[in-house]
Order: sequence, then C-alpha cells, then structure tokens
Amino acid sequence: MSQIVINNATIQDAGLILAFIRELAKYEKAEDQVVATIEDIQNRLFASNATARALICTLDGKAIGFAVYFFNFSTWLGKNGLYLEDLYISPDYRAAGAGKKLIRHLAQIAVNNHCGRFEWNVLDWNTPAIKFYESIGAKPLEEWITYRLEGKALADFAGG
Repeated sequence: MSQIVINNATIQDAGLILAFIRELAKYEKAEDQVVATIEDIQNRLFASNATARALICTLDGKAIGFAVYFFNFSTWLGKNGLYLEDLYISPDYRAAGAGKKLIRHLAQIAVNNHCGRFEWNVLDWNTPAIKFYESIGAKPLEEWITYRLEGKALADFAGG
C-alpha cells in the first residue's frame, strides 16, 4: 500500500522547493514571474530568523509536493492564524489523497498552535482546487478583495 508522508523541509530541500514553485507557476500561467533562486529559498525559509516554513509531501519516498506557510495575527480574534502561501502536488499524484493529507497536516499545525484561522487564496479559475477546498469545509471570503503593492510601486510609495 502506498504511503503519503509529510515532513518539515530542510535546507537541503531548497532546490526541490524551487522546482515545485516553478511547476506551480507554470500551472498558474505565470512561469515568467518566478525570480526566486535557490539562495533566496535557503536564506528566507531556513535562516534562524525565517518567518515562513515549508513542508515536503512524499509518496513512497518520492517527493510529490510542497507547502509554504507562515503565522499571521488576527486582531479581532486576538490569536495567530496560519496562512498558506503555496500548496502544490504534482499532477500525476493529485488523485492519491496527498493534497488532503497536506491540508489536514497544516490544519493540525494551526490547531496545535492555537490559531483562530487557517486561510489561503485560490485563483478564481482554478475550479478543481475550489471544489476540493469546498469539499473539506472551507468557505470563500466573498466580501474581501486582496490588494498588493509590489516592485516599483512598493518602492516608490515607501520612498515617499
């Protein structure tokens, strides 16, 4: 019987994580937007002051996916929340139950850390993911719109 295992990523997984990030970006039709390097992954996920964490999902010892998450804070709840930045399972393994196991593992991390929320974003055209998330009881936040400052706009605004 096949065995899905979730482990904390280590610095030795930086290249694998970057490969999964590129696969995810290709799936999301944004491959040209990935500028991260192995050094970026090593320095931001595995430094002593890292604010984000990563998980590797394996099936029978073969890496098939990853997740990157971090803790945020809800002022209204007065509790931390867990924010899922990325979750990706390679297409050939999506029916194996790996995504559900990875999400459940993250939910357990949230509960074990007394988080009041577990949140993430999904592209509005990603119907398979939306159906999956709804099947596990997740609900969309339809009143909220995500805003972003990045690149030159961020630098210009910060510079005043």
